[in-house]
Amino acid sequence: MIVFDTDVISFVLRPRPPTGLIGRIGRLDPSAQATTSINVGELVYGAWRSSQKERYLKAINEHVLPNIVVLPFDFRAAIIFGETRAVLEKEGISVSEPDLRIAAICLSKKAVLATGNLRHFSKIPGLDVEDWLAPFR
Repeated sequence: MIVFDTDVISFVLRPRPPTGLIGRIGRLDPSAQATTSINVGELVYGAWRSSQKERYLKAINEHVLPNIVVLPFDFRAAIIFGETRAVLEKEGISVSEPDLRIAAICLSKKAVLATGNLRHFSKIPGLDVEDWLAPFR
């Protein structure tokens, strides 16, 4: 399963998304495409802050959410979150709480996180993370 981070979905929602990214996503089995409830919150927050709020909310509700599995922050993810946060803090490593929750969900599902933000997520032990946006910057 591939879990799309907020930045990957945001690229897809652009007026002219990169065709290479759309093609890469299109080659995945739809049942293997996911995001997290944390990412949905970030997308909605971004839409509300945008000058094109209605356009983005419509795109999220009509094109993203009906076509992707949304993984919750459940009990298993919460346990992984707590353990991982404690380990990282002990090592003096800081990761934002939303990113750590996203990572915990991915770890609980043994999923790959597709992001453009390796800098934040590469600090998390055991997380399988790939930069899907490097070719499009």
